[in-house]
Amino acid sequence: MSAIPSAPSLHIVIAGAGPAAQALVRRLAGRSDSRQRAFDGTITVLSNRDECPDALLELAGLPQVSVRFGQPASFIDSDAKMVTTVDGLEFSYDQLVIATGSAPSLPPVAGAEAGLSYSTIDDAATIGEAVKDLTRMVGRRPLGILVGSGPAAGQAEAVLRARGVRPVRTTLRPAAVIADPAPAAGAPGANLPATGILFADGSSMKGDLVVIAEERTARNDLAESAGLAVASDGGISVGRDLATSVPGIWAIGDAASCDGLRLGLLLSAESSAMLCASGMLLGTRGSSDQQVPMAA
Repeated sequence: MSAIPSAPSLHIVIAGAGPAAQALVRRLAGRSDSRQRAFDGTITVLSNRDECPDALLELAGLPQVSVRFGQPASFIDSDAKMVTTVDGLEFSYDQLVIATGSAPSLPPVAGAEAGLSYSTIDDAATIGEAVKDLTRMVGRRPLGILVGSGPAAGQAEAVLRARGVRPVRTTLRPAAVIADPAPAAGAPGANLPATGILFADGSSMKGDLVVIAEERTARNDLAESAGLAVASDGGISVGRDLATSVPGIWAIGDAASCDGLRLGLLLSAESSAMLCASGMLLGTRGSSDQQVPMAA
């Protein structure tokens, strides 16, 4: 890939610090491709968390990157090009990226943390690794229980089938996700995920793994404060270059919606970051050759 030309004194603010935001920082800082040099500007990341994952901590150590922990963006003044955090800190920007992600539409199912989840394309890799380990452990083609309806569940089913799992799908929401009693450390099946679900009427379904792929709601509070157009599904409306309805503001990851679908179901974090970086630094807003590829 060709190098991104420098943009002297450009200041980019990223609201959010999840996978899409981290991928964008890596690309802007020239860490995604050894042939790509960093742009000559600064990046401020506004994170809603006090803790810092190792990947973000590594990025925070770069000289052009500043990460403000526990300072989520709460208001955008698009006329003044200013972002205000929950504690009243103000950050001016030349370009602003909203990467605040999404939240589950429903309360979590009891015990869901013992299973696997599918909410964006990036979850396919995690599920693939789990299936690989599981197949080796059980010595046969695994049987998967898939919970959910809608586009996310449809993608999750395709992911499971592509990785050799026999998925059994239910649209009825369970009361709980259940797992077999944990075997002794080192014993066969010691790392198996949850293996079944229990419904409110006492009935159950059992398999080798459980994947929950329920619908999510985009976090669009910032969009409303900035007067951005919002899609019918609640996500921040973006074009195929990931630009919002207000010049200088972009949205990536699960906060955004394109062609009626959550962006997290259309693009991986890396692909989303690549498009966004190109749009901001190469002036491709509205360019017909910048297309969001549909997920397979």
